Parts: sequence; structure tokens; C-alpha cells
Amino acid sequence: MEKLIIVGGKKLKGSIPISGAKNATLPLICAALLLDGKLILDNVPELKDVYTLMEILSSMGAKTQFSDNHLEIDCSNIENTFASYDLVKTMRASILVLGPLLTRFGKAKVSLPGGCAIGSRPVDQHLKALESLGAKILIEEGYVIAEGQLIGAEVYFDMPTVGGTENIILAATLALGTTVVNNAAMEPEIVDLCKCLRSMGANIVGDGTSVITIEGVSELNSSKHTVMADRIEAGTFVIASAITDSNLTLTNIRKKDFSSILSKLTQAGISLVEDENGVTVYRDKRLKAVDIQTQPHPGFPTDMQAQFTVLNCVADGVGTVEETIFENRFMHVAELNRMNANISIHGSHAKVVGNCKFKGATVMATDLRASASLVIAGLVAEGTTTVERIYHLDRGYENIEAKLQSVGASVTRITS
Repeated sequence: MEKLIIVGGKKLKGSIPISGAKNATLPLICAALLLDGKLILDNVPELKDVYTLMEILSSMGAKTQFSDNHLEIDCSNIENTFASYDLVKTMRASILVLGPLLTRFGKAKVSLPGGCAIGSRPVDQHLKALESLGAKILIEEGYVIAEGQLIGAEVYFDMPTVGGTENIILAATLALGTTVVNNAAMEPEIVDLCKCLRSMGANIVGDGTSVITIEGVSELNSSKHTVMADRIEAGTFVIASAITDSNLTLTNIRKKDFSSILSKLTQAGISLVEDENGVTVYRDKRLKAVDIQTQPHPGFPTDMQAQFTVLNCVADGVGTVEETIFENRFMHVAELNRMNANISIHGSHAKVVGNCKFKGATVMATDLRASASLVIAGLVAEGTTTVERIYHLDRGYENIEAKLQSVGASVTRITS
């Protein structure tokens, strides 16, 4: 079992390159299943989830080559449309193979997925949307069994769902006729997916809004696409820079990519200055606690909630955090309190009393973003922090310890 050993209290200096976005990469990989040809993706992060999804596609007969953030996927010779539980159980996004397989081959058998334990995250919205296009779906022994020719139709989501929106876009791309997706999620990663699909010959308009229209085409073409920068990784390093009173420069990212958290950064006393090198982080003499409420995009992202909780711990004042997306996303709180934080939870709300002096401790990562919050808390803590179960971290952050070491942090990965 690997862990990170962090000696806190060091001011950081230099620049950190921001990797390609995990949340954009995974649906893009699934888009390759639509092709009787090759999809080439650049700026692909080397993450556990990427390798898992590559293995899932390989088990179906796809050929993959991955090196130096360059991924080539050839799905010309898919041999089966089955995704087993053994491969799917560790990753929520694996359900995104369902739509492409069903629309291209007329059938699919995909295990119900696993992933981080931050909430139930049911796939009922995915299945309801596919049924709207005429799919016949059964759930048997933990597997989704789907078949049928898809025909364009009106799709209505009960609430914006990123994965559900991506799955129905992928499915509708090769469906007969026109599909209109209402109450669609509007995340930038969905826009990136649609940009790639259009380069493959798809007919999609409205991405980035709540209504997306897809006119089905008979086939798609081989293409090449560069994955967007990871706005969540970038936001994590912004918080790390601010709480350590550093002025890190983040490259491969633009200020506009921070739009969903920019107002809260400003309220907290953090400024982002963009130039030809990237975005540099500045802060006021004292940080200020902020109140946040997670919302679907363009609201405050749930994936930044844990990091802002750490910011509130060290800032002046009292901040409140309301989690509206997932019902079990405060598991980092108990670990932060072990490090001398003063956080109390009341249902979906957390009250964070600021001016905390973090103390190094042994803490346990419980999910991806919780892992990141513990790492950045360790950077500013007095003494040594040990973060255990960092396999969660490796699902979404590429070479995080190397990136932090490059700017002067004392972070070491060890195997116990």
C-alpha cells in the first residue's frame, strides 16, 4: 500500500504544468467505440482511471497505444460488447461505454459501475434517456443488458447529470433522426467531448447550454483531438499556492478555465494574473473565509468543495460549506479535524472555523478530492503528515508528488 509523506511549512516557488482533464478524457476514450477506425488523443493524463478504461476497451477487441500523453485507440475490430464487473467495479465512468456500444452494435452488456464512495450516483438517468431513444433495457445480476436500434427523440433529465448527458450524446450521434436533450449538463468537459465528436463528423449543436441537439449520422471518421486542461487540478494547485503564501504559475491553463470558482477566489483574497506563461496566483496578506454551495455548472463545482474547506480552515473568519450534489462528500472533515481543524457537520452543511494551525498527522484518503484536500493541508501543516490509501489520488492527479517537489514541497511516495 502506497502513501505520501509530507513535511509542511515550506513556501513554494516556480511553475506547475496542468495536465489534461480526467473528466474530459474518459468520455473521449469511450467515443472511440463509435468508430470503425482510429481516434488519436493528445494531452491525455497518465492516470489509473485512464488505464482501467483502456483495459475495458481492450477486453472488447480494441487496440490501444499510450505513451507520453499520446493515446491511439483503434476500435475497427470490436469482438464483443461486454464490460465485466472485474474491470468496471473501480470506476464510475465505465458506464459511458454503454451508449456507444448500443448505438453502434445494437446491443451491450455492461456491469453496474463502482468508484469513489461519495454517494449513490445512480445510473437511472442514463437508462431512462436511452429508453427514450427506443432501447430495451434489463438489469440482471448486476449487469445492464441493452439492445435495440436507437431512434432520435426528446430526452428530459430530472436533474442535470454530466455522465447521463455524455452517454446520451454518444448514443444519439449514430442514432436515426434527431435527438434533443433537455436539462442537459453544461460542464466544459461536455463541450470538449462535442468538439471532438464534431471533428469525427457528428452533427451537434447547443453544447454548453441546457438544450443540446444531435442529428444522427450513419458513420463517423477517424480524427485527432487534444484534451482540455484539467480545471479541477488547476484549482487544487491555486488553493495550495494561496494557503502556503506562494506565487505559483500554472501553465497549460487560462484564467477563463477558472470561471466557476473565480468569484469565490476573489472573495477569499486570491487573484489570478494571466500572461503568456500561464496563470500566476497572488493572495492578500490574509485570506478570508468564504461561504460556498456546490451546484451544477456554471455553479461552484462539487469537485472543489474539499479544497475550499481547507482554505477556510486557515483563513480569517468562519465559512460555511453546503454540499448539494453528493450526500456523502464530507468524509475528509474527520481527517482534517485530526490535523487540528475546527469543522462541524450539520446534515449537508459544514461550519468551518478559520485561523486553524494545521498539525501533521496520519490521515486516510477516502475519495479522490478528499485525497487532494489532505495533501494540500499537509503542505501548510506543522510537522509531518502521512496520507494513506493514495490510490484514490492516482485516479485523478497525474504525478502530483513530482509536480509539488518541483516547486519546493517536501512530498515523498513510499510503499509500506
